Amino acid sequence: MREILQNEKPPEKEKPSRLAILLRVLVLAVVGFSFWRLFDARDGQSSGSRQTNLPAKMNPAEAAYRGNIRIENIALSRAENFIHQEVTILDADTLNSGQQSIASFTVTVEFFDDLHQVVLRETRGILGTSQAPLAPGQRRSFSISFDRVPASWNRQAPSVQVTYLQLAAGK
Repeated sequence: MREILQNEKPPEKEKPSRLAILLRVLVLAVVGFSFWRLFDARDGQSSGSRQTNLPAKMNPAEAAYRGNIRIENIALSRAENFIHQEVTILDADTLNSGQQSIASFTVTVEFFDDLHQVVLRETRGILGTSQAPLAPGQRRSFSISFDRVPASWNRQAPSVQVTYLQLAAGK
């Protein structure tokens, strides 16, 4: 017994509405913009840089006072953290040799290779809101841990520069 198959017309595909097209374009634009922002932000820093909690710009008085902060007695050590990774620890002292109290300040630490190229740059806050201001003539110790110092580091003391400070109010 033979069956005769009728050729049915395939259902016509519905054309997407203008709203659906617009929504697709909008979603693609948002995704594209997100990727662009992600990679654009990384281009501003070298792969070995990390900046955390960047402060606002200093006023002229704070910028001038920055020269009164001295970083001394820089010592490096190595230790193992709780997940068995080797960590490089920078211990140093800071001295306020000026006449005003400092509410907070930030340092940028740079590690170099044998060609004196920066292999790691990190900016860290030293004094924060929970600590007492650093009074004139006062010295305070600090430690910074680095969990990923590149193998190309020349094993010399890194550069430590004050890159931001905020003077304490009232002085």
